[in-house]
Amino acid sequence: MSPAPPAPAAPEPVSVVGIGADGWDGLPAASRHALRTAEVLIGGARQLALLPEECAGARVPWPSPLRPAVPGLLAAHAGRRICVLASGDPMFYGIGRTLTEVLSEQEQEQEQEREQEPAAADGPPGPRLRILPHPSSVSYACARLGWPLEDTEVVTLVGRPTDNLARALYDGHRLLVLSAGAGTPAEVAALLRDRGFGPTRMRVLEQLGGPRERTAEGTADGWDAPPADPLNVIALDCRRAPGTPPLSTVPGLPDAAYEHDGQLTKRHVRAATLAALAPAPGELLWDIGGGSGSIAVEWLRAHRTCRAIGVERDAVRAERIGRNARALGVPALRVVHGSAPAALDGLPTPDAVFIGGGLTAPGLLAACWAALPAGGRIVANTVTLESEALLADCHRRYGGELFRLAVSHAVPVGGFTGWRQAMPVTQWSAVKPPAAVPSPSALPQETEQP
Repeated sequence: MSPAPPAPAAPEPVSVVGIGADGWDGLPAASRHALRTAEVLIGGARQLALLPEECAGARVPWPSPLRPAVPGLLAAHAGRRICVLASGDPMFYGIGRTLTEVLSEQEQEQEQEREQEPAAADGPPGPRLRILPHPSSVSYACARLGWPLEDTEVVTLVGRPTDNLARALYDGHRLLVLSAGAGTPAEVAALLRDRGFGPTRMRVLEQLGGPRERTAEGTADGWDAPPADPLNVIALDCRRAPGTPPLSTVPGLPDAAYEHDGQLTKRHVRAATLAALAPAPGELLWDIGGGSGSIAVEWLRAHRTCRAIGVERDAVRAERIGRNARALGVPALRVVHGSAPAALDGLPTPDAVFIGGGLTAPGLLAACWAALPAGGRIVANTVTLESEALLADCHRRYGGELFRLAVSHAVPVGGFTGWRQAMPVTQWSAVKPPAAVPSPSALPQETEQP
C-alpha cells in the first residue's frame, strides 16, 4: 500500500508592515526582512515609494475604494508571500483592521465549507496576519507635545465627516485629530468657530518622524495658515468662547441645544428615558417617532461605537433630526423617513427600542417587541390617556416598570414665584426575557391613529 501523500503546506501569513515618514531608515530588522523577502508588496503609492530597490517584490498600489478590493487582491496573489504596507501602527485606524475582518470572514466561509463538504474543502486554512507595527502618528504627536497618551482623546476624520469632532469638544479638553488631508486643518478651524470654540489653540504637526517634520500654530479664530502637508495631525487645546453653553457628557442636554418645533422629549424626561434604555458600547437603538431626534442623539453621544436609527414619518422633522445629529457631533445617526411599523421592515435587529410617538398605530408595539432579542430593552413614553391604557396593559402582561414623571418649573406669579407643572409623562420600560410569554401577537392593539 502506497503511503498517503503529504499534507499541503499551510499558506504564508500576510505580513503587515507599519512604516512612517522616516521611511526605510526607521524600520526595524524584522520589518525590513519581511519587505525584502515579499513576492508581492501592496500599499499606497506614497508608502511604496519609500521602499528601496532591494525590495524586489511586485508593487501593487491599493485601488479606490479600498475595502471591496481586498478579497480580490488577496485571492489574486494567493500562494505568494504578500506584504502589506500601512501608515504607522496598522491596528490603529489602519489597514490592519480591514485585513483582520476580511480574513476572518474568509476563515468562517472555509469552515462552513468543511462542515458541508469536507472532501471539497480539504487543505489548510487560509492565510493569517503577521503584524509588524511602527510608532503611530499619535505616539509621535504626544511625544512632541508632552501629552500623556492615555489622557489624550483621538478623533479620526479620515473618511468621516468633520462634524464627528463636535461630540468631543469640552473646555480644557485635549484632542488629537487624524487629518483626511491638506485641507482638514482649515475645516477643523471653521467647525470650532461655528461651535463656539474659536479660542482653541491649534497645532498642526506635519510629516511626524520624517526629515520634513514641521509644526504650524495658531487659534481657530485666527487660523489663516496655508494648506498643510497631507500627512498631518492636529492637536487641539479646547477653549470655549464666552457665552457658549457647556454640553454635558451625560444625558439631559439643555432643550436649547436642539432645533425643534415643540416635538422634543424634554430635558428631565430625556435623562430618565436614557437611563432606562441603558446604552452600551456597540449597541443599536431604534428611536421611533423621532421628533427632533434627541433620544437617538444622546444615545450616540454615550459612546462613539453606539449606533442608532431614527424613524420619523414627517419629512420636515426627519430633516431636522439630521441637522441636530450633525450639530451635536453624531452625524452617523441614520434617519428613516416613514411610518412605523411598516418603516421597520428590513432594519437591523435593535438592542433597544424607544417609542416616543405613534403608540396607538396598529401593530407597532407588537412589531417592536418581536424585533427585540432576549435581553433587549423597550421604553415607551406617552402623555395621552389612550396610549397610557396600552402601556398599563403591557405592564400587566410583560412586567417591567410603569411610572409617571411630573416636572414643575418655578415661574413668576405676580411679585412672587410659584410652580407650573408640565404635562405628566407615563413611561413603561421592560427587558425582554429569554422566552417571551405571551407571544408578541398578544400585545394590545388600538385601531385609531395617533
